[in-house]
Amino acid sequence: MSVNAHRSARPGLPLLLAATALLASACSSLNNATNSLAGMVSPYRVEVVQGNFVSREQVEALQPGMSREQVREILGTPLVTSLFHANRWEYVFTIKRPNEAPQTRKLTVFFENDVLQRYEGDPMPSETEFVASLDKRAAPGKVPPLEATPQQLARFPAPAHAVASEPAGAEAAEPSPTTTSYPPLESSLR
Repeated sequence: MSVNAHRSARPGLPLLLAATALLASACSSLNNATNSLAGMVSPYRVEVVQGNFVSREQVEALQPGMSREQVREILGTPLVTSLFHANRWEYVFTIKRPNEAPQTRKLTVFFENDVLQRYEGDPMPSETEFVASLDKRAAPGKVPPLEATPQQLARFPAPAHAVASEPAGAEAAEPSPTTTSYPPLESSLR
């Protein structure tokens, strides 16, 4: 009996080898299809905004001699404060967008005896300039006119229920205004 079983397994060996070769070639073509699909699809990259945005108007409002609280009211809470540099506040703003170089702006405020002495940093944009730089969407195209000509309206016949609501004896030349009745908003049984 073992001899018969051994003989019946031999015809299946070429079939098994052919199936293995077919599967290997299918995996190769599947891999190529997956790679081409992955090339078409790109992952979503999030826009990262960190820190305090400080506008030119805020910087212009700073005056030497202001207290820390007055500076905090104008600029907000500083991003970086240090125990080793208690007389200095750092305002750092970074925005990272996909496919663009990151933008970083820095403003350092110096105090002496809790009074503003000076500030230094990068040139800051105005609020309107900053908002305009955020809106990177394409400008909308020309809006088409929203008027229909009589020829265009003729292509769309009136709905059947509008025609059926007219009385049978009404004149065809003069359309009658339709009145709509709505139920009361509140119950009259109060």
